[in-house]
Amino acid sequence: MMKRLIVLLTAVALATLFCATASADPVAGLIKKKSPHSVTQTLDRLEKVLKDKGFTIAVRWDHGAGAKKAGIELRPTQLLVFGNPKVGSHFFTSNQTAGIDLPMKALAWQDEKGQVWLAYNDPAYIAERHGITDRAEIVKKMSGALKKFTDAAVAP
Repeated sequence: MMKRLIVLLTAVALATLFCATASADPVAGLIKKKSPHSVTQTLDRLEKVLKDKGFTIAVRWDHGAGAKKAGIELRPTQLLVFGNPKVGSHFFTSNQTAGIDLPMKALAWQDEKGQVWLAYNDPAYIAERHGITDRAEIVKKMSGALKKFTDAAVAP
């Protein structure tokens, strides 16, 4: 009985710690990675990997350039919109509302301390957001590929 109580209390403590840690991140579902490269170099590297793997690059948007034209100062910030219909379309056949979150996007920016970051939406989060419960293999495939591609983009 005492052993079960200890296991139960440990599980509750770990769950509480996990929830506190997860809620500390203000952007749910966002995977962020530090990059040792500039914003431009980081997205150049990601774009090359994606093109080499047959992904379509829809647009590369320079938020910093747009802000400058509007007379607003903004640290370097760029967005890359990309996709692969062979994979992403499976989300749509489950729930077409996933189209609001796909194609995928990757954001690179420089923070106030000069650190460059690369972020993208977690495919599992997109699936959860749209109630997609019948595409576990696709979520796994997308998650693994994005991890590999973004790891390559931020590698030294």
